Amino acid sequence: MTPKAEFRHVRKSFDGRMEVIPDLNLQIRQGEFLTLLGPSGSGKTTTLMLLAGFEIPTQGEILLDGKSLHRLPPYRRNLGMVFQNYALFPHMTVAQNLAFPLEVRRRSRAEIRRRTTRALEIVRLAGYGDRKPGQLSGGQQQRVALARALVFDPSLVLMDEPLGALDKQLREELQFEIRHIHRELGVTLVYVTHDQGEALTMSDRIAVFQGGRIRQLAAPEDLYERPADAFVAGFIGENNRLAGTVVAQDERECRVALADGTRLQAPALTQGGVGQRVVVSIRPERLRLLPPEGGYENRFQGRVEEIVFIGDHLRIRLKAFGSDSLIVKIPNDIERPAIAPGATIAFGWRRQDCRALLDDAP
Repeated sequence: MTPKAEFRHVRKSFDGRMEVIPDLNLQIRQGEFLTLLGPSGSGKTTTLMLLAGFEIPTQGEILLDGKSLHRLPPYRRNLGMVFQNYALFPHMTVAQNLAFPLEVRRRSRAEIRRRTTRALEIVRLAGYGDRKPGQLSGGQQQRVALARALVFDPSLVLMDEPLGALDKQLREELQFEIRHIHRELGVTLVYVTHDQGEALTMSDRIAVFQGGRIRQLAAPEDLYERPADAFVAGFIGENNRLAGTVVAQDERECRVALADGTRLQAPALTQGGVGQRVVVSIRPERLRLLPPEGGYENRFQGRVEEIVFIGDHLRIRLKAFGSDSLIVKIPNDIERPAIAPGATIAFGWRRQDCRALLDDAP
């Protein structure tokens, strides 16, 4: 199947010397929700702007529906755009804002009315057509911006940090609404964010960017459970990082020696072998306090340094392996162990719940 959009060996430099995108190859599938995720300066927004036509590749080719976008201006690419600052016309009503892209495309008045009404229904703003943007809340304005991006049936919808200006509760509500709209309409959507939780919640696939390169491209669960390297593990969700060296390995597992002499068990490395410097990554929620004797290959003792109450769970900081920053998350329920700062407690995790990843630290 021909991808909806494709980057082929795309490079981008703004000054002719340093490349912010050194060599990008990426296929965007028809109908998928693809998120470009990464820290500031990682190249994700530049990638979006290249696809939109607001930036021109220094080298390489970008295709849409199998056709090159070379020299095709943004207004001829039939793309919907949603920005963080809404970009609505303040002097126009909501209905007029939605009608604008249809008027530019010379659609009939009857079609404009029909499409505008339908777009407002999709974003749950039916009856708001006569209001001005200034009369709406931030969340409502962003819904109008989304409706405007969808109203002309674009070939592709691009969204650049669209929820960044909203408060936490409203942001989470709109995450699910955007996801619902995507599933209902089946439109191909490319979404840029630096928020890992947002990416995990909304996406079919996530491309993790660093230094203008994709470190890993996978479904949210794969990224979280099977990160390709230490950078991805550290950037996607919270994790404990334990630096060590592989001292033994077979087809099923490897053994890692930490600096304090502790030895851990982890699944076998996909790259490297004995003598390889690695980071053992273990999620805080995969650690267990007072684990049973059987079934936990990694079982140790630690000192409780701090207990933080966070509503539905407790965040516990342990001193172990020569560090006092090992984090454990346990549910806040009646079965949680009774512990207090200063106590020594057994903790552990199963071999399959951690990953030994190549240490890419300089």
